[in-house]
Amino acid sequence: MTQGRESTPIADRRLILASRSPRRRALLSRAGIAHEVRVASDVDDSDLHPGGTPAENWVASLAYLKARAVADSLDPDEPAVVLGADTVCVLDGEIIGQPTDREDARRIIRSFEGRRHDVLTGVALVDQRGEMLDLFVDRARVRVGAIGDEAIKAYLDSGDWRGKAGAYNLFERLEAGWPIEFEGDETTIVGLPMGAMKRRLRMLGLA
Repeated sequence: MTQGRESTPIADRRLILASRSPRRRALLSRAGIAHEVRVASDVDDSDLHPGGTPAENWVASLAYLKARAVADSLDPDEPAVVLGADTVCVLDGEIIGQPTDREDARRIIRSFEGRRHDVLTGVALVDQRGEMLDLFVDRARVRVGAIGDEAIKAYLDSGDWRGKAGAYNLFERLEAGWPIEFEGDETTIVGLPMGAMKRRLRMLGLA
């Protein structure tokens, strides 16, 4: 981690979240971390495919891609730190991102029932010139019990699966009574590992 050639102290820079996710925004706000949101319109990771890339490398690369795209849109003399993040689930070695449609969401949820899967969130922090300040991946493990046909149908009908890695949000599904157990940081599963984030932002003087 480095401030590079920038004369402005990192603590005086704005934190920009390179994500449309309301869940990531809420996590930062709940932690009292001031930020703004800016997303590069030309970044669409749905067109990208991991192939044989290890999940850790894939999710870290997507986080960096999102952060760097926003950083490249900034004035290089505008003091800022850009936070990019991406979350995927991994089941039997298969990387699972956001569902493409209702049937894909149903398939994903069914595949999780009665089994354990991993959730990985990658985080990249870059400055306004694209210089890497930090890059890391946090992992949690989730076990989903039997949900049942009726509960799955109601969930699919609600449309709440859209835009969510693995087709679900942990907090929402726990509140709905789904049988879910997990190991690790719950916010990693939601989309931004706040335990690690706060430590690293403190090291950068941003929290």
